[in-house]
Amino acid sequence: MNIFRILGDVSHLLAIIILLLTFPFICFTFLSSPCHAGISGKSQILFALVFTTRYLDLFTNFISVYNTVMKVIFLICAYVTVYMIYVKFRKTFDSENDSFRLEFLLVPVTGLSFLENHSFTPLEILWTFSIYLESVAILPQLFMISKTGEAETITTHYLFFLGLYRALYIANWVWRYHTENFYDQIAVVSGVVQTIFYCDFFYLYVTKVLKGKKLSLPMPV
Repeated sequence: MNIFRILGDVSHLLAIIILLLTFPFICFTFLSSPCHAGISGKSQILFALVFTTRYLDLFTNFISVYNTVMKVIFLICAYVTVYMIYVKFRKTFDSENDSFRLEFLLVPVTGLSFLENHSFTPLEILWTFSIYLESVAILPQLFMISKTGEAETITTHYLFFLGLYRALYIANWVWRYHTENFYDQIAVVSGVVQTIFYCDFFYLYVTKVLKGKKLSLPMPV
């Protein structure tokens, strides 16, 4: 454990809390708009799949109380979010704009997890699958924003802290390499790829959202 890992976990947890707060915020503030407008249900399905396949070691390996509690929290929150989108608020879910084809991500990620892993065992393949999938799980969300051309401010806060979590984990890996001589190529490369996807969003967040403006993209004529 180090400060970057802890801050990364805190940032990730804040992102999930903000996401869960998005539902009542939008429902009660923008009654004429869909609940959870701008939130991609498909990205949330992918994140739930990420946590499910990654944390199967809850049943086989105890690392620490902190590690176990965080895993359980992320799992519960992931499925609560999916429930909120597809069950509780299914009538107002913006499925028309949440149209990213998940098979374009799941098929190559599945194939890659079988080809490139640390060891060819079921748990290790599923862990590798979760790492690869997490690196691209945000794409349906970013695709939805590009399609609608805008995002509510609270949604952008969620995305910022989610991206910050990955950036802090990169710092965590650098720290571990220098202090423990530990290096996990699969996790590092996937984390860098995921962080790159956030770069444009970070720029818009700093130049617009932090200045009190709504995040909007120029729409094609």
